Amino acid sequence: MTIAANELKTKGVSLLDTLFEKLDEVLISVRGNNKYVVLDMQRYNYLRECELLQALQETREDLRKGKSKTLTAQEHIEALERVL
Repeated sequence: MTIAANELKTKGVSLLDTLFEKLDEVLISVRGNNKYVVLDMQRYNYLRECELLQALQETREDLRKGKSKTLTAQEHIEALERVL
């Protein structure tokens, strides 16, 4: 469902509470264009966990393919400083 930013402004968070009784997410439009997505905390945490699991899988795949280096802490700091 999409709501206008002005509607959220006038009705406040209670509007979101009502919508979240039936929905997992709400789009907020600004001047007729979808600009934001609001999620309840449970849905946000689920999506964040999915992202972290994907990152873990990608890291394991990189390790399996040998796309990694072993550095000392000092070497790592020096490499970071070169990038910055």
